[in-house]
Parts: sequence; structure tokens; C-alpha cells
Amino acid sequence: MSRNLRPKFYEFFAGGGMARLGLGEAWDCAFANDFDPVKARAYRANFPDAEAHFREGDVWALETSDLPDQADLAWASSPCQDFSLAGARAGLAGGRSSAFFGFWKLVQGLNAEGRAPKTIVIENVVGLLTSHGGADFQALCQALADEGYHFGALEIDAARFVPQSRPRVFVVATKSAPPASLVGEGPFHSRALVEAHGRLPADLTARWVWWRLPAPPSRNTELASVLEDDGAVAWRTAAQTQLLLDQMSPLHRRRFEAERSAKERVVGAAYRRIRTENGVRVQRAEVRLDGLAGCLRMPAGGSSRQMLLIADGGGLRSRLISPRESARLMGLPETYALPGSANGALQVTGDGVVVPVVAWLGENLLGALVGGDARALAAE
Repeated sequence: MSRNLRPKFYEFFAGGGMARLGLGEAWDCAFANDFDPVKARAYRANFPDAEAHFREGDVWALETSDLPDQADLAWASSPCQDFSLAGARAGLAGGRSSAFFGFWKLVQGLNAEGRAPKTIVIENVVGLLTSHGGADFQALCQALADEGYHFGALEIDAARFVPQSRPRVFVVATKSAPPASLVGEGPFHSRALVEAHGRLPADLTARWVWWRLPAPPSRNTELASVLEDDGAVAWRTAAQTQLLLDQMSPLHRRRFEAERSAKERVVGAAYRRIRTENGVRVQRAEVRLDGLAGCLRMPAGGSSRQMLLIADGGGLRSRLISPRESARLMGLPETYALPGSANGALQVTGDGVVVPVVAWLGENLLGALVGGDARALAAE
């Protein structure tokens, strides 16, 4: 099959192009957009054909005439800050998440022109399911229904694929009646998702699809396996490491010391968080010891930078996760060109979608929905 017969997709809020990397050579990117200059430069640096189809700027400034042909798929990883459980929960009316409606204006226009995408994927944080008591999720479902789509959702934690805990919701919508082979029980129907579905009115549940994906193979990597050599990274001072220990709650400290006593090498991932204890707000260091990094974030302030705490024969040390380590935690290839500054690199990786998760969706659901076998196409 020639390349020009491969399914086409638009990638909105493209960031550094991680959805494109996940879909891979089985798909052709017909259009991509992002407004952030740092991410736009990363996209251009990694995709030589970007000048032909990448548009830097606000999604609200786009018109349907900017979008070529008819896409088989539109992917939208719209800004998640207003849905985040850590944010102010402004919901779909929030300033950043309102960018979704800039994207949706284009879908509505394409539908009116008879060239709406066959399939749509909207990726966001799990807080979307409960934002404003479920009203925002219902509004999203209503928007899809109004344009004639069947829809359902999957909650997938990237920890199934990479050593990073990163749960996300993937709303998948299709214009066509869903094939029976893709419908049924599956491993990505979380309790939160079932409860969100239960809050929908009957007219929307009538268009709901319980997408069935197989479970991926067991992950065979841990956080320690993606780390740089000890001599290639900058370590924090002993005083800074001690402060990190002192900021642990007694429970976290006991767990860490027990792990340290039982193993020759302990690698923990730590964030500083503000907790309220006895009515007082205190800063705590919380360390994961399950072989996973915590969810990568944008580098907005020192408290959001994830750290590593390592105990071994060399003593106890701490440092920040490096840009390349963050790229590995997102499933990016070693050849992926990161921005030169640490903050720029973390801006790209911390706000992206995990590449192997997209690949799993493409191979096991999206390819079938657009009428092709993505795995067979990729092999050609």
C-alpha cells in the first residue's frame, strides 16, 4: 500500500509531537498545531516535514480552510490545567481549557462542510471525569453527540507501559457505528469512568460505547533502568539531601529507612507537596518506592520538579530528574531532540502524552476505526 493511502490525522495541541510518534509510520500527519513557542521548536526539530503542515499559533485563529482534505482521525490533547485535580477546577469554562472549544469550532465547521474526521481522540487528565460534579464530562459528551458521534472513554495509566505513573482519560469518538469486535469489557474501564458514565442522561448513554482493548504485556522496566550514569549528572548537596529527608512525614521516613535496610540500592522518586497537618500547612517530601516515577509535570516552580533519592554503597544522594530521563519516562526515543534548557525540555515532556500509550491505542483501536490495520501498514 502506498504511503498516500495511509490514514491521515490532524494533531491539535501537538506539543512536541508525541501523539504523532505514537501513531508512527502507519499514519500520515496532514496538519499539526500548537501555540507554545518552545514546544513548536521541539516539533520542528524532530519532524523534517513540519514546515509543510505545522502551524504555530492559537487554535482559535484557525479556520477550516487551514485544514487540508478530510482527516481519518483528529487527536486533541487539549490543555488540562483547568481539569487537573491539583488546579482550581475551572472546568470547560476555564481560560486554558476553553482552548478545547477553539478546536471544537473547527470540528463543527468541518462537519458542516461534510468533511468531519471519522474518529476523534480527546486526551486529558482523570479530573475531567469529575470536574464540576461530572458536568464538564457531560458537556463534552453532549458536544460529541450533537455532531453525530458515538463515543466512549478509557482510563489508561502509562505505568502499564513505562515506569511513570501517569493516568489519563482518552475519549474516543467515531462517526460510524462501532464494530462489535471493539466493544465489550476491558482493562481500562476504571471505577471513576463507570461512575462518570452512570451520571450521564439516557440520550447520551444511548450513544456511549464501552471500547474494548486488550491488556498490554507486563512492563519490564523500572525507574532505575532509565537513569543516567551516576557520573553524568549533577547531584545536590548533602545538606539539601538531608533537608529532603527532614521534610518526610514520619510514615514516609520509616518506609524509606525500611527499604534502605532491606536492599543494596534504593531508588525513590520524590515530590515536595503542601499538606495540612493539625490545621497547619507544611511542606512535605513524599517518596515513591514502587519502581515508578511520579507523574511528570511542567516546570512551573521548584516544588513541581521531581527529584530522585538514591541510597546505595555510595551513601545517600539526591538530584533532579534529568531532561533525558524525563524523555525516557514519556517513551520518547533516544534520538528525540530536546530543547537545550532543562526547563524547556521538561516543558515539552511534562505536558505530553506517553508515546507507547498512543501506539497501543493506534494498533488496537484507532486503526480499525478508520478502516485500516495500523500494524500491517507500519510493516510495509
